[in-house]
Amino acid sequence: MDLYMMNCELLATCSALGYLEGDTYHKEPDCLESVKDLIRYLRHEDDTRDVRRQLGAAQILQSDLLPMLTQHCQDKPLFDAVIRLMVNLTQPALLCFGSVPKEPSFRRHFLQVLAYLQAYKEAFASEKAFGVLSETLYKLLQLGWEERQEEDNLLIERILLLVRNILHVPTDLDQEKRIDDDASVHDQLLWAIHLSGLDDLLLFLASSPAEQQWSLHVLEIISLMFRDQNPEQLAGVGQGRLAQERSTDVAELEVLRQREMAEKKTRALQRGNRHSRFGGSYIVQGLKSIGERDLIFHKGLHNLRNYSSDLGKQPRRVPKRRQAARELSIQRRSALNVRLFLRDFCSEFLENCYNRLMGSVKDHLLREKAQQHDETYYMWSLAFFMAFNRAASFRPGLVSETLSVRTFHFIEQNLTNYYEMMLTDRKEAASWARRMHLALKAYQELLATVNEMDMSPDEAVRESSRIIKNNIFYVMEYRELFLALFRKFDERCQPRSFLRDLVETTHLFLKMLERFCRSRGNLVVQNKRKKRKKKKKVLDQPLASGDVPSSAGELEAMWLSLAEQLQCCAQDPELSLDSVVPFDAASEVPVEEQRAEAMVRIQDCLLAGQAPQALALLRSAREVWPEGDVFGSQDISAEEEIELLKQILGAPLPRQQGPEEQGAEEEEEEEEEEEELQAVQVSEKEFNFLDYLKRFASSAVVRAYVLLLRSYRQNSAHTNHCLVKMLHRLAHDLKMEALLFQLSLFCLFNRVLSDPAAGAYQELVTFAKYILGKFFALAAVNQKAFVELLFWKNTAVVREMAEGYGSLDGGSSSRRPPIWSPEEEAQLQELYLAHRDVEGQDVVDVILAQLKTPRTRKQVIHHLVRLGLADSVKDFQRKGTHIVLWTEDQELELQRLFEEFQDSDDVLGHIMKNITARRSRARIVDKLLALGVVAERRELYKKRRKKLAPSSLPNGEESRKDVCQEDLEEGNLPEEESDEGEEKEEDSEAGQAQGSSVLSTKALGQSLSQEGFSAPLLWLQNCLIRAADDREEDGCSQAVPLVPLTEENEEAMENEQFQQLLRKLGVRPPASGQETFWRIPAKLSPTQLRKIAASLSQPEEEGKLQSRLEPTVPEEQGPEEEHQKEYRAQALRALLLARRKKAGLESPEGEGPAGEKEQLKMAPRKRQLLDSDEEQEEDEGRSKGPESRAPEIPKKKRFQIEDEDESD
Repeated sequence: MDLYMMNCELLATCSALGYLEGDTYHKEPDCLESVKDLIRYLRHEDDTRDVRRQLGAAQILQSDLLPMLTQHCQDKPLFDAVIRLMVNLTQPALLCFGSVPKEPSFRRHFLQVLAYLQAYKEAFASEKAFGVLSETLYKLLQLGWEERQEEDNLLIERILLLVRNILHVPTDLDQEKRIDDDASVHDQLLWAIHLSGLDDLLLFLASSPAEQQWSLHVLEIISLMFRDQNPEQLAGVGQGRLAQERSTDVAELEVLRQREMAEKKTRALQRGNRHSRFGGSYIVQGLKSIGERDLIFHKGLHNLRNYSSDLGKQPRRVPKRRQAARELSIQRRSALNVRLFLRDFCSEFLENCYNRLMGSVKDHLLREKAQQHDETYYMWSLAFFMAFNRAASFRPGLVSETLSVRTFHFIEQNLTNYYEMMLTDRKEAASWARRMHLALKAYQELLATVNEMDMSPDEAVRESSRIIKNNIFYVMEYRELFLALFRKFDERCQPRSFLRDLVETTHLFLKMLERFCRSRGNLVVQNKRKKRKKKKKVLDQPLASGDVPSSAGELEAMWLSLAEQLQCCAQDPELSLDSVVPFDAASEVPVEEQRAEAMVRIQDCLLAGQAPQALALLRSAREVWPEGDVFGSQDISAEEEIELLKQILGAPLPRQQGPEEQGAEEEEEEEEEEEELQAVQVSEKEFNFLDYLKRFASSAVVRAYVLLLRSYRQNSAHTNHCLVKMLHRLAHDLKMEALLFQLSLFCLFNRVLSDPAAGAYQELVTFAKYILGKFFALAAVNQKAFVELLFWKNTAVVREMAEGYGSLDGGSSSRRPPIWSPEEEAQLQELYLAHRDVEGQDVVDVILAQLKTPRTRKQVIHHLVRLGLADSVKDFQRKGTHIVLWTEDQELELQRLFEEFQDSDDVLGHIMKNITARRSRARIVDKLLALGVVAERRELYKKRRKKLAPSSLPNGEESRKDVCQEDLEEGNLPEEESDEGEEKEEDSEAGQAQGSSVLSTKALGQSLSQEGFSAPLLWLQNCLIRAADDREEDGCSQAVPLVPLTEENEEAMENEQFQQLLRKLGVRPPASGQETFWRIPAKLSPTQLRKIAASLSQPEEEGKLQSRLEPTVPEEQGPEEEHQKEYRAQALRALLLARRKKAGLESPEGEGPAGEKEQLKMAPRKRQLLDSDEEQEEDEGRSKGPESRAPEIPKKKRFQIEDEDESD
């Protein structure tokens, strides 16, 4: 920044500070006020940090503040103000801008501030500045706790913050260009700290119990001092070169020499460097050029090996979001005197300060007295100093504070938290990945220290190690941690160094675990799994016992004797139904869903020879469940009743499990209800190392190992050993060599085998030859192995490659779809050809509704493609509604219609009837809101007329008649005008999709019922009806979440087919990152909700029985019209039932004109048996008025329960 662009007030303030004459700084009289003004300017700077950048360009800190600090330190007010200003000027650039800006202008300002900070760091690398700071800090620490004032504590904290800020400034490697063993700016700063004696004061602060409040500042400063150091190398400084280091260097030099010799040999074999046409031209057979001809090669044959079709092409640019993460942590070797000073500092710190300081910091972290992410300094210090202690002279007592199971738990907890945040907070994923790397390093060092304790000659140390390992290996979270990290490894966020440390830590953990299992013989570990309630098993065949006949001949013989009894009972007018109840009022299953059980009871009575009781049950069930004529119509004759009972006797009804099994299961469910608050079930099991190793046999883990193995030349020998050992465990120990049959890995093996320095990677070369030998042995038997090279494989594919394809079909028959028989294929082809040209319907949904065997939509589509009836799966994609734009004339018409009908009871209904362009209700509401005609949606709600109390009417009969008529007018009757109004609410495309969705819903419902989801379907139906009732009562609607309270419902909500059913019904899935449960949308009206609930009210068994029990009638109507009529009738019955429940009325059984004229009666006692307790209290409160005045109707037989209760 140019000084001429500096703010005039800021320039005048800087001029009033003073001036430097030679080595002496002369301050102005207004120096103190000018420093305070600069602090004030910094407090009010803008987002571009203009004041900070101008002061950095003017070099105020180098030319004024530092001389003022060193020469006028006796002036305490000025010294305090200068320290305050320096702390503000040197704060990290990331704190100033919040994060690294992405906008170019802000990024340029960020880099300017960073450059000024690096200049400040270079200016501070002098003994004078740190000498003044050290002397001042020493004087303040000499004061006792009772003598120290608040200003003194603030000055101590500011001095520590200033040292922290200076050490935090990153090093500019491009500008410094320092090599190892050379003194960088950071090394000069550390040497100045050492000469000033500030390092001794830091050790005193770390070891003094009275100065625990500065523990976090001290730990942060120490971690910044050692950030570029390697603990193993630092521990060996001054002891001469170790034999291991010398051997490593010799091996590296040998590798370089072998590669150089190979290059010389290659160059010697090459011909003269003449023009290519004199070397000849060659035709490479089998290698195509750009066209169809063979490639013509114009160079010498010795260059053919290096030929590639990619030569001369511009490399494809990798987008920024897909680029691999860069390495940020750089380790270098400092000057020798600096390393000696740092080694002595580490030794003293471990001897006197480590345990006390780490305990104090851990207490601050647990009590949340620290700032956010301060635990990263704790984990870095743990990893560094424990590694230094292990490399120098291993003494477990020096690090006993962090060598415990609680520390393992603390590290694992933070590591898991960072892992979850990296997956959720994608914008800051790189920052969370760096923190996760620190936690992983700390975890690795804890394991290495425990492993080192195993080799200690002290028996007490080995016993402590055994106790720690016993606790670590017992808990499941510690064992599952590495699997989760491998499966979610993302090279875009996590650098290769993280993967290297993860591989080495996993190798160490597996080695310790394997050794521990061998020494123990058998190891018992903790096992956790999610609790799931067992489903009641439903059998598809009738219950067969020793006395019950099962063959058709035995049933026919039994029917001869039953038919005579039934003919006598059918003519008996005294057959009583009073004592026969076809449902269980105490059961948790609603009465509407007990029809199948009633049918089974009728069959049991027939099988037991109790014909009168079977007939009584049939008639009683007909009274309770008249819907659908499942138990016969109301005017059924005696002969038809007998024929119906015959069909019931021979029908294969689904039965529940026996009473003994059911009783045992109820006991288990009672025990599980006691532990309902626990999310997982904890148990113990015997640990098997090979079973645990099989968890690593996945493509995600192998892919991560292969990714790191590609850089085998840059890896250390230990890293390559860890990689090869893990792959050898999978291939040899688990006998899964085929898991490594992958083309990219084979290309890597080819590079290794052709490497001139392959002798340095002998272990890797041996393993590559072993895998290639296994592959060619398998390829001789299985020719498809060459194709399998193109894909990553799982364990099932590996087993099929070795044992033969299709060998696993027997074990997975329950998951495979049923095979299509020739008859089913013929039916599928016939249905497809009949309905493929019909417009306005989904041909797949029509096929699903008419297939005899339940199939999924995906199975039908794939089989149509396999039969050649369709070209692709994409031909059957559902078409969405098209967005229709509003013209200006249509907007004016909408405003005119709103002004015309805004005073009516149903504004939106009148607009939809009179508008020219047909639009859906939701689009009209959105357009009215966008035009500003209405402010809220509730202004468009239908205004309901309040129903008059029965006392205000001339007689109770007319009032109840009006109520029923109003209910019928509001409902969606099949042949009323209200149905036409509903059709106008949706556009033509939605109307066409509705018919297909009804059929698809029925098919899905049948499929789910067969899979055992009858109870969740009932729960969903009840939720829809309850939501419809609530919306009618409140007058407004909002999204209602579907909260599964039982494990059976939770499993259903996680089932893909059940979720597909929810989408077809219009239920909205949870929004990502904000919601957890599916929700019933607010746009669905009560009528639509009851329609949807009615479409779910046909379980599988009802459909089967109805197809058998109803007399065969020739088809006079199409299948689609029959389905529409059937569902409309169900919707009407569900609507009327819900209306009666809401109003607390019981209508007579007849539905004709005579039935409508009959008087109604309140039936609270009947509702007490049928409805829930909450509805009972609500309905009793509503029914007090009408009950006292309404005349009673004659009691029917199905209300005999009420008579018994009253008689009692």
